[in-house]
Amino acid sequence: MAESKHAESGTAGADPALAAILGRIDAGLPAARGRLFEFLRIPSISADPAYRAECRRAAEFARALLEEMGFAAALAETAGQPAVIAHHPGPGPGPAAPRVLFYGHYDVQPADPVALWSGPPFEPRLVEGPRGPRIVARGAVDDKGQVMGFLEACRATLAQGEGLPVALTVLLEGEEECGSPSLEALLAERREELAADFALISDTNLWRADIPALTTRLRGLVYLQIDLDGPSRDLHSGLFGGAVVNPLQALTRILGALHDAAGRVAIPGFYDGVREISAEEAAIWRGLPFSESAFLAEIGLAAPAPGEAGRSTLERLWARPTAEINGIWGGYTGAGAKTVIPASAHAKLSFRLVPDQDPEAVIAGLEAFVAARLPPGARVHWQRFGASPGIAVATDRPWLAATRRVLAEEFGREAVLIGSGGSIPVVEALRRHLGLETLLMGFGLDDDRIHSPDEKFEQACFHHAMRAHARLLHALGQGPAGGQR
Repeated sequence: MAESKHAESGTAGADPALAAILGRIDAGLPAARGRLFEFLRIPSISADPAYRAECRRAAEFARALLEEMGFAAALAETAGQPAVIAHHPGPGPGPAAPRVLFYGHYDVQPADPVALWSGPPFEPRLVEGPRGPRIVARGAVDDKGQVMGFLEACRATLAQGEGLPVALTVLLEGEEECGSPSLEALLAERREELAADFALISDTNLWRADIPALTTRLRGLVYLQIDLDGPSRDLHSGLFGGAVVNPLQALTRILGALHDAAGRVAIPGFYDGVREISAEEAAIWRGLPFSESAFLAEIGLAAPAPGEAGRSTLERLWARPTAEINGIWGGYTGAGAKTVIPASAHAKLSFRLVPDQDPEAVIAGLEAFVAARLPPGARVHWQRFGASPGIAVATDRPWLAATRRVLAEEFGREAVLIGSGGSIPVVEALRRHLGLETLLMGFGLDDDRIHSPDEKFEQACFHHAMRAHARLLHALGQGPAGGQR
């Protein structure tokens, strides 16, 4: 299969040192892909305790890789999976280069349902697709492929024999896919060791395969489970039906009231703190090459969900909060008939939040909303799996301007500033514990099937990730503004 091709602007105009680094990346693409395949073969599923040893194996793999490249690397033990922390001193004392903290994660989502994969999920393979070869495996783009894109940029830069142009710390977490339960304590404990001028994360998307992007907005996340109990045991629906509370019926009635007829979330106070986007943001988003019909068609839909009137699809995705039922169960769901009133019913709920919404206020509002609707005889219990606020990333920082320039050099067109409907809680944690702002430069695509069967990473995007990160390191080595004064 043909190798990826970089933009025609590739090395044009580059200084000799950068041209040599980019040439190394181009020539070394097969070897870099091979190292990524080794990483992808490790089933580092953090959510499942059965894979605990595999998570540690993935951490050891990353540590050894960084050490072999010349980093001082070690595992940082936590209450859960170990993190990998590695340091490279960079060019040493001087006025120019910033200190950069690169964050990524080595853990992956479960592969279920395995039957829907076109091949074994942890046997990576190169498959021909409409954009050329693509890497298919669990973790291909989220986040092992994107992590390796950065590390391979470091490898090619170090191969020049002059060290890295920035002082660099690499932090690879092993619990991102299960809510990062150990991250807060790790950041607090290693605050001085992780000090930097800003953080860099590659766990987001391009706008399109040929259009680079920087993500400047992230929605926050509240994730809960509600357990609604009724009778002390499952009951015969003929002997007890109509005389006792049915937890499933009570729960579905409550959850059915989460939205009003217009599609707005009906929890009192839910929209407190939600700001309108600026006129500048609105103009930028209107100018993006976005087709709502194509966006929907790719997932088998023809019309958007009913929702807040007058809001564009991008505004709903990036700047408006949501409430979703992610799963609901209870009673008998097997083959045939079993006429029972279940003793309990359960649901998992997620709320995507925007900047200035208070996660704790949202949780309190939901609990009050449910309590006000509980029928006699029903009792509710809550399980909490995470609460993080939405994030707005500053757009006036010198490293962001430098990144826009290097992306334009790599892709031959300007990078766009976009939002994301997803959540990356570490961005808020890095700000709170380390005082760091974060640069979000990713190379995934909307159709990469993250968290789904046949997750993939376009080889061309992997190639761009290596080259663009090498360009960024080189530019930052000329000063915090990437050489622009």
